[in-house]
Amino acid sequence: MEHAKVLQPLLVVGIMVALSFSAGKSVKWIKLPSIIGFMIIGVILGPSVFNLITEEFQSDLSFITDIALGFVALSIGLELSFKTLKQQGKGIVTVIFTESFGAFILVTLLIYFFTKDLPMALIFGSIAPASAPAGTVAIIQEYKAKGPLTSALYSVVGFDDGLGIIIFGFASAFAKSLLAQEMGIDSVSFLELIGTPLKEVGLSIFIGGTVSVVFSILARKLASARDIFILLFSFVLISSGLCHLLHLSLILTNMIFGIVIVNTQKFTLVEKIHNELTTVMPLLFVLFFTLAGANLHISALPSLGVIGIVYILGRSGGLVGGAKIGSHLGKLPENIKKYLGMGILSQAGVAIGLALIVKSEFVDFGTHGAFIGASVITTVTATSIFFEIIGPILTKIALTKSGEIKNL
Repeated sequence: MEHAKVLQPLLVVGIMVALSFSAGKSVKWIKLPSIIGFMIIGVILGPSVFNLITEEFQSDLSFITDIALGFVALSIGLELSFKTLKQQGKGIVTVIFTESFGAFILVTLLIYFFTKDLPMALIFGSIAPASAPAGTVAIIQEYKAKGPLTSALYSVVGFDDGLGIIIFGFASAFAKSLLAQEMGIDSVSFLELIGTPLKEVGLSIFIGGTVSVVFSILARKLASARDIFILLFSFVLISSGLCHLLHLSLILTNMIFGIVIVNTQKFTLVEKIHNELTTVMPLLFVLFFTLAGANLHISALPSLGVIGIVYILGRSGGLVGGAKIGSHLGKLPENIKKYLGMGILSQAGVAIGLALIVKSEFVDFGTHGAFIGASVITTVTATSIFFEIIGPILTKIALTKSGEIKNL
């Protein structure tokens, strides 16, 4: 029985928000981030338990997830002033490369060791760098974290998605070439295959920058913080809508939107935007993480076989180890060396999106391609449950141990 069709949609959303808000407050008693409470309610109300939030209903509310992700990406961009990035130095760029490639290389090697299937190993490895910045940003904002580690986390979870898309483009192109050779067919040239991800990143940067320039011109004429926020809200929707229309990265595009604002506009305008976002983001997080919880199908956990465990260990080791190596090479502060890797483990939407692309595109490469597609979507869906729960908890621990969360 599809309860969401029986109950009025607004009633379902109202119940969802009320229960999630209460659960978020309750889990704080056991020192857990409130977003864990939101996700628990999502799991209970979703298909895994009561099915009040059905898959169809989740699809109807998917625009809420897009709006929330748009604002999360914008928030990241607003923290990335060139002045801050200059203070962090080249070290943070080193970290972004070492943690992303660390995850890619380690997962690829481990999966290949266990399966002897190079195309499959490359695909799993290329999905590993993708992060879920919403969890990290939610923890930072909930606990009002401030300091070098916080700034580094904003930079890493923002830029590694762009780098992850490029890594995925190259790796999937190579995997497709290998599968085409197996089938004895002429494959599309490697350069043509990698053109799509490069175009996606380039267009995302262009759209984000263009939208930001138009917004800035209009916003300068407004004095009221509320009016500026209404304009901002409309432009985040425009930016996110263009991403769907053109199949671009919603996170990268809106992050560029924020970067351009913080680096070109007066401090007073940026401060007004920050203040308004502080008011609206908690509600967006309640909605986003409850729906994320509803999307976590606990029934997928039994499918978490050897490959899933290897993927979890490889991805965790690659990100944590890569961040540590990059921090040492970049001569970053001790707190960043110790704790940065713990704060970047969340993974969900982007990774599942890439897995869906694999499932859709690799079916054209015979039974082997179809097998890879099915294995990837099943495994990534199951491992996302683990990373979405453990990621925010470890981010909180990292920020607490580094002394950047106070008054707990």
